[in-house]
Amino acid sequence: MMGTGMLNKINTYKIGICFLLFIMTVSSGAEAAVALQDQLKKATRQKVTAVTDGDTVILEDNSRVRLVGLQAPKLPLGRKNHTPWPLAQESKRALEKLVLGQYVTLYYGGAERDRYGRALAHLFRDNGLWVQGEMLNHGMARVYSFADNRALVTEMLNREQQARRRQDGIWALDFYAPRTPAEGLPQRNRFQLVQAIVRNVAKVRGTYYLNFGDDWKTDFTIMIKSPAARLFHKTGHAPESYKNKKIEIRGWLKTYNGPMIEASHPEQIMIIDERILHDPRKE
Repeated sequence: MMGTGMLNKINTYKIGICFLLFIMTVSSGAEAAVALQDQLKKATRQKVTAVTDGDTVILEDNSRVRLVGLQAPKLPLGRKNHTPWPLAQESKRALEKLVLGQYVTLYYGGAERDRYGRALAHLFRDNGLWVQGEMLNHGMARVYSFADNRALVTEMLNREQQARRRQDGIWALDFYAPRTPAEGLPQRNRFQLVQAIVRNVAKVRGTYYLNFGDDWKTDFTIMIKSPAARLFHKTGHAPESYKNKKIEIRGWLKTYNGPMIEASHPEQIMIIDERILHDPRKE
């Protein structure tokens, strides 16, 4: 039978190990936060006094901040004939739990204001927690990037993929699921993820067209205009390189000789790794 002294030593040892692991975890998290922040420009530190929806907050100086790189499920917010997207209230509550009443520091990674005057910033709490990353981790938003605001997009996509694997939050719903042209795409003016094989790539007066069917006048197409094409080439993603590849594109569906998404930067397009991007609901 083990004596009391030996049990106390074992318990002390276990507590020490747990404390060490806790310190290592905190240290690792802090280092990760610093690594992310080093890619950005530090700005103001303020308290969040209100949350508008899952990707917009109001600070104590009454300025509004759009969590750059995110698109959360939309609420009507006074707009007529606008139906809330699924999980819109849940997304807002998730953001409230993360930041309401908390101090956050704004970091910029590109354009600092949108056309509505909102700050376009990454938010970090005082403990190093990256707010965008947490929203993506829990499937309460998806990645929504712009050509003039591409900082941390790769890390954001990685976090989104983890949530998609687990079917967390919005990824458990058909509303947000990737579509294929064969299934039929939703109406225009909707942000959508589309998966398909690029059948051919055409260049017309500097603009590239990635076609997904034999009839370019009616089939789904990705358009890459000349300025964007230069960015694709510069970053090693020549539009021609997507031919015969199965890809996933994210963006706003429009109608231009059939359904079309315009790609302004390479992060909108991902060559699919079947092990990661498959839709578990279709298995």
